[in-house]
Amino acid sequence: MALTRTLARRLVNYQDNRCLGARLRRARLEPLLEMIRRLSVRGQTVTLLDIGGTEQYWRIVPESFLSKHRVEITIANLAPHKRDTGCGHFRQLKADGCDLSLCEDRSFHLVHSNSVIEHVGDWQRMKRFAAEIARVGQGYFVQTPHYWFPMEPHCLTPCFHWLPRPWQLALVRRFALGNWKQARNLDDAIVTVDSARLLTTPMMAELFPDGELRYERILGLPKSILALRQPPFP
Repeated sequence: MALTRTLARRLVNYQDNRCLGARLRRARLEPLLEMIRRLSVRGQTVTLLDIGGTEQYWRIVPESFLSKHRVEITIANLAPHKRDTGCGHFRQLKADGCDLSLCEDRSFHLVHSNSVIEHVGDWQRMKRFAAEIARVGQGYFVQTPHYWFPMEPHCLTPCFHWLPRPWQLALVRRFALGNWKQARNLDDAIVTVDSARLLTTPMMAELFPDGELRYERILGLPKSILALRQPPFP
């Protein structure tokens, strides 16, 4: 639908720092930035692992902040993004977020993932993803869209994720929705619909039992669930 494609460009175009989505991200990150501030007191480099992120994402944080607090960000992906350089504050790690065997226990001060866990696959893979975050990070900050928010964040279609599966597949086959292209066939539609599995509060509590759960809200409704574990501070 043309409206959802327009919404995608105007609301969740994260390359435009003026768009609503980018502004919400900056506000959402404040608890993570506070952790960095507190860790940097010791005067050492603050190491952060971003699973599934990009260097573009970190442009919402001023470069002066990263320099002042001596932040080193390792970005873990199955394959590096085309625009990522691995220079300056950034390092690249080729890895599956569900298997970070290249990383030792508690090897990063902080682990972060933004809207990733809902894309890793079924429940068993979500459990492995969460367990690896808790293992390699002294602290963590994990965000995921809330299942009970009425706007599906990927196709930007109200209540899409609450519809019966056959209806979802039919819509994806007939229309381009939000960030999703129109499916070419049924197989393509199934892959698209299965690419995002939104989580509820009880599910996040099960995945991150030692984390504190918070919410990002819009008009009082919980748009995102945040799971935080504070690292040991100096």
